[in-house]
Amino acid sequence: MSSHSPLLVIGRSGQVASALRRLAPQLLPDRPLVVVTRPELDLAASTGELSLTLEQLLCQHQPALVLNAAAYTAVDKAEIEPELASAINATAVGVLAHACAERSLPLFHLSTDYVFAGSGERPWWEDDPTGPLGVYGASKLAGEQALQAAGGQHLLLRVSWVFGLEGANFVRTMLRLGAERPALSVVADQVGGPTSAEAIASTWLSLADAAMSNSSPLDPAQPFPWGIYHYAGQPAVSWHGFAEAIFSEAVALGLLPHAPQLTAIPSSAYPNPARRPANSRLDTSRFRAAFGLPLPQWREDLRRCLHSWA
Repeated sequence: MSSHSPLLVIGRSGQVASALRRLAPQLLPDRPLVVVTRPELDLAASTGELSLTLEQLLCQHQPALVLNAAAYTAVDKAEIEPELASAINATAVGVLAHACAERSLPLFHLSTDYVFAGSGERPWWEDDPTGPLGVYGASKLAGEQALQAAGGQHLLLRVSWVFGLEGANFVRTMLRLGAERPALSVVADQVGGPTSAEAIASTWLSLADAAMSNSSPLDPAQPFPWGIYHYAGQPAVSWHGFAEAIFSEAVALGLLPHAPQLTAIPSSAYPNPARRPANSRLDTSRFRAAFGLPLPQWREDLRRCLHSWA
């Protein structure tokens, strides 16, 4: 594949897509980046229309690698929009995966800790039984299955609790509420690994060359280790603990005059239309062994994120 062949990013305004656009010129300065999204590419379109559009885009741009950073991520809204969530997170992923597989074109894709039921306290392994609790998780799991069924070369990262410099996320919500209210109640019995969009994008871009040459980043004589991997911020923390860190850093940077009083509450005291997994810990040992890359440290990434807003 020519060094002039671009990376094709599906999605534009999401957290990871935004980070890819921002970081690619630094991390892959010699590789063009093409970004496509609506109205040029409507992932909620019919299968036939989407297949035709993808065919045209792939023929037009001749990418060396496709990075799917688009998804339906409104967890609660998915409960009343199951068809739309399924169209974007499952059906469209299958169409994209088949289009890439037909061209022997590698595909990077993101999934979520929500494919698990969230029981227990042990971090989830890639091969553990899945059991999504709601429409969002079920749609993402169906997308995983469609991706695997297509039979192409794919790197599927399951990530958790994504936050970043752009887009809606827990960090922005806490800053807004912290500025509006003297006291907040935050769930303390859900535990996971906050993962920055910038870390995800950086990891994808760091692996791009190895993926395009189908060689292991640790041993170029070996093929790229395609498959499903878990990738999450370290260490595990509750939403309440994450909120404490957000406010501590925000006050130190002058983003807030003072931190609100935080009260830890159980999930039962803050009901949502969609159930959340209590245990969102992801075991990342397979990722570390396969790629030798550092895992994101969410406190450092949080600090950088807030510093960019200060």
